[in-house]
This record gives sequence, C-alpha cells and structure tokens, in this order.
Amino acid sequence: MGQRLSGGRSCLDVPGSLLPQPPPSPPPVRRKLALLFAMLCVWLYMFLYSCAGSCAAAPGLLLLGSGSRAAHAPPALATAPDGTLPRLPFREPPVTQLAAGKGMAEGAESQEEQSPEAQDSPSPISSFFSGSGSKQLPQAIIIGVKKGGTRALLEFLRVHPDVRAVGAEPHFFDRSYDKGLAWYRDLMPRTLEGQITMEKTPSYFVTREAPARISAMSKDTKLIVVVRDPVTRAISDYTQTLSKRPDIPTFESLTFRNRTAGLIDTSWSAIQIGIYAKHLEHWLRHFPLGQMLFVSGERLISDPAGELGRVQDFLGLKRIITDKHFYFNKTKGFPCLKKAEGSSRPHCLGKTKGRTHPAIDGEVVRRLRDFYRPFNRKFYQMTGHDFGW
Repeated sequence: MGQRLSGGRSCLDVPGSLLPQPPPSPPPVRRKLALLFAMLCVWLYMFLYSCAGSCAAAPGLLLLGSGSRAAHAPPALATAPDGTLPRLPFREPPVTQLAAGKGMAEGAESQEEQSPEAQDSPSPISSFFSGSGSKQLPQAIIIGVKKGGTRALLEFLRVHPDVRAVGAEPHFFDRSYDKGLAWYRDLMPRTLEGQITMEKTPSYFVTREAPARISAMSKDTKLIVVVRDPVTRAISDYTQTLSKRPDIPTFESLTFRNRTAGLIDTSWSAIQIGIYAKHLEHWLRHFPLGQMLFVSGERLISDPAGELGRVQDFLGLKRIITDKHFYFNKTKGFPCLKKAEGSSRPHCLGKTKGRTHPAIDGEVVRRLRDFYRPFNRKFYQMTGHDFGW
C-alpha cells in the first residue's frame, strides 16, 4: 500500500498548480470604478425623474386678451334651450330667415369645436417618461364657460409640474358619454404620484346631464368655472361664429325676438350661456359650493398671477406659478407667459384667439346689460362673489 514515488512523495500528492484556483479578486481601482458607475446611474435616474415635472415648469409665451381681443377657450357645443335653461316667459319664434340664420350660426360654432386648436404636445422629458405612471380619471375639470378664458387658464396650469392635462377638449360628459369611463380614462395623460389629472370642456357648464354624470364618476371632483361679463362674452361668441360664417345675420338682429318690444331671444346660445345663475342651479344639486371655484376672466387678464394663485390653492398645489412667469406684451397689449410647457421657445395662443369685435349698437348693449342684471345679482349671491358686471 502506498508506494512511494521518487523524491519521497506519495502517489496521492498532486502539485498545487494543478488544483482549481479561486478567481483573482479585481484590483481595487476596478472595484471603485464599478461602484462609481452604479452611483452615476442612480443619480441620473433620479435627476430625470425629477425633471419630468420640474423641467416642464418652464414658463411659456401665452397670449391673453381682454375686452374685444380676449384670448379664450375653443367654442363649445350649443345645447337646446329646453336642455339648459328653465322656461322663460318668451314665446318660441316662427321659423323665419332670421331663425335660419341662428341655425347657421350654431352650426358654425359646432364645426369649429370639432377641430380643437390645442392638442397635446408633451415635452421631450415628458415623452421620455411616457411609459411611466398611470392614466387616471381627472380629479379636476374646467367646466366652463365658453369664451370666458378657459384655454388660457388650462395652458397656464400646464406650466405647473404637478398638473397633467389633456390639450384637446374631450367632450365626454356631453357628447361621448356612451363610450364609457374606460374610453375617457384612456384619453388622459399618464401621471406620477402626487400629480393631478385635468381636462377642460366649456360646454359642460350648460349641459343639463353633465353634473349628474360627473358626480357619478366621482363626487370629489373639483370643478373650475371661468366666468366673464355676459354681454362681452356674447359679443365674443358672435365674433367667433362670424369668422366662420360671414353671411350670418347681425348681432343686433339675433339678439332680439322683437326689438321694438325689447324682448331678448334667450333661445340663442350666445345669450343663454351668460345666464350663469340658471346653469349653476343644476350643478349645486350634485356638488357643494366648496367644490367649485369661480375664476374671473377679467382678472385672469389684469392679474393672472393672482388668479392662478387662487386656482393653485383650490387644487391643493404649491404656488409655483407666480408673477415671475408673466410679462406684459406691449405689442399685443396682453399678459403672456415667458415659455410654454416643456419648451424654451416663445409660444402664443393661435390666431383664432383675440379676434377684434365688431361695433355693436350701444342701445343693444344697454338693453342686454339690463336683461342680465338680475341674473348677475343672483349669481353673485349664489357664489358669494361680486364680479362687478
């Protein structure tokens, strides 16, 4: 047993160089480089994650208008009189050439609505994170009013890193409700934790079914209404339609059922939208007043930072949009944002905003102010705010 080999070693003895050796440990420098690279990757991820919101907060050049040149929301679908207003003591007019002109005006408004000018245009950083987050139903909706300044307000809010909004008007609660909430949710942008999903469709405010439908989606939805002097709003509404259909009747002829008797035609959508108190009654049956914020379209022009401060407080957001985001454009005569969302280049609302209003007979304007006065007073009482119209 155990023959000895030459040199006195056993046959079981094997040279150490022939046994498997453990891998050599990496040099200290290589280990440090690997650790440094890993830390760099983590830092880069966190930097891009934070930029997904903060880089989008760069202010943008956004044109606002006032008076006859106000920049406002895309037109909203005109609803039937019996669907938006309680019965008023005016008879239905016979079908005349004037009534046909009103129909043409309503058709032009609807046609312009079908091609919203503001589509989603996410920033490069937002696009990088397009696969991050999740799509949520909106927690806040700008529900009105048409030609009140809703487009400007939405674009202002999109500067905030914690706001993600649909650019085009979804018109879900007035036109597409039968498509279901899953379809509606899919229209929304993806949001990260802590961000708010929003949309704006001004025609919701005058749609009889909208309050109950939004409440059925979520009773906690916050509602924002941008309101404006109803007389100026009606003229702006008419101006928009006139730009599409130059052959429609004059503002004066569309305003009255009987001009001699001074009877205002409340069946014309340009008039009925401005009876804010009547529409608000429907909303207060489904939402408490505390869940609604009424933004002054006039103050959105004269003090945009102040109004945006109120909106940010209402939404529970940090006041990031301040005076530093705005400057006064002397050429246009309106306040503007310095930079658009996710862009370093100036941007203004489209040419469809801020149209010059036609000259309106002063007597017609006076009669309209008399007509709206009691409705305005009731609206002030309901909201607890005097807008000074």
